[in-house]
Amino acid sequence: MERPNEGQQHDVGPLLQLTPLAVEQAKAVLTRKGMPEGVLRVSVTGGGCSGMQYSLSLALEAQPGDLVFEQDGLRIAVESAARPYLQGAVIDYVTALHGAGFKFLNPNASRTCGCGSSFSVDRHGPGD
Repeated sequence: MERPNEGQQHDVGPLLQLTPLAVEQAKAVLTRKGMPEGVLRVSVTGGGCSGMQYSLSLALEAQPGDLVFEQDGLRIAVESAARPYLQGAVIDYVTALHGAGFKFLNPNASRTCGCGSSFSVDRHGPGD
């Protein structure tokens, strides 16, 4: 019988980190959605005003190929294609006059847009 997490990569050190407040907020959302054992899935997609955008989603399980790790009781799954763009990134949770939400602090981004949800990297990409 195949285990649900088979084929996923588990790493001893996190690719990215969440601030304590971001962990707390993500756990609260998972619980509110009836998924306390679920994962916060992090990915990067094409689009946004700077060319690429961050994506956070909730899932019952990680997808095959995801890098899965745990931080303070929160399971985090990073999509394989997003890894080069997220190495060393920090996800925070901020509250401001215009609202509250998760914010990415990404050392790989060469440019970010004003909304903070899209970014671009140097032409050759991270690690080149």
